[in-house]
Amino acid sequence: MAKIRLLYLIVSLAGLLTACSGQQLLNMFTPSQGYSLTENIFFDATTNLKLDVYTPDGAKNAVTVVFFYGGRWQDGSKDQYVFVGQALAASGFVAVLADYRLYPDVKFPAFLQDTAQTLRWTHENIADYGGAPDKIVVMGHSAGAYNAAMLALDPQLMQSVGGSRDWIKGMVGLAGPYDFLPLKDADLRDIFAAANPLEISQPIAVVDGNNPPLFLLHGQDDQSVKVKNTINLSAKVRQAGGSVETLIYPEMSHVWIVATLAAPLRSQSDVLQRVSEFIRRVTEPATAHALPPKSG
Repeated sequence: MAKIRLLYLIVSLAGLLTACSGQQLLNMFTPSQGYSLTENIFFDATTNLKLDVYTPDGAKNAVTVVFFYGGRWQDGSKDQYVFVGQALAASGFVAVLADYRLYPDVKFPAFLQDTAQTLRWTHENIADYGGAPDKIVVMGHSAGAYNAAMLALDPQLMQSVGGSRDWIKGMVGLAGPYDFLPLKDADLRDIFAAANPLEISQPIAVVDGNNPPLFLLHGQDDQSVKVKNTINLSAKVRQAGGSVETLIYPEMSHVWIVATLAAPLRSQSDVLQRVSEFIRRVTEPATAHALPPKSG
């Protein structure tokens, strides 16, 4: 218990000091057994972007989860989230972690186009890595949750790369920004300057009621992305007749909701358990065993 408390303190402090120190620390404590890792696969020849695939030992036709990291669309790398890939593989899922282009090199909607290309590659190739192309869930944290939500909510995004939103069986969002107008910060105004009208940059504005099931998790204590983002999107989806579940943790920070996916911190919350249950339920409903909802 003392070691867990010490690690919690270190991760929290590292998150305050730099964008990646906390993730690097969690990766140091991440097991390397139980899965195979195929690294740096090119998935888009026009951008030279790469992805990694985590395949559980013995996986065949397994549920596939495509995870997008956060970082305010400006920071981050798939290499910083080995602990997430391991967590998903340990739950029996094939995990795909991909990079996407970041600001200031690109602006909206380029990073969304990159995530759409990731999903297209996954649908076309994941069978070679033990995954099922007809059992794909998209997932993300923070800005990555925004990316995943846009894939699930806006059918035109997948159509623009020759794909289909129907490929997505579910979406999991950890502390995502879904309804964050007006843009008060200069960097965000520049990132989304190409959106015309600006409202089309918001997941809440593209809700049509035909989305795959959503599972939106958030911490009440989140000071980086306010919990209203999840509450407002959930209400809008329900109003439109779409499928959505929410889980609001009364004491959970923006960083901690993803950090507790890591092996040494996993016992500190039920985030991975809840996410895994949802993923199984929307991809294998005949065999899933649902947990009672915690809140929302």
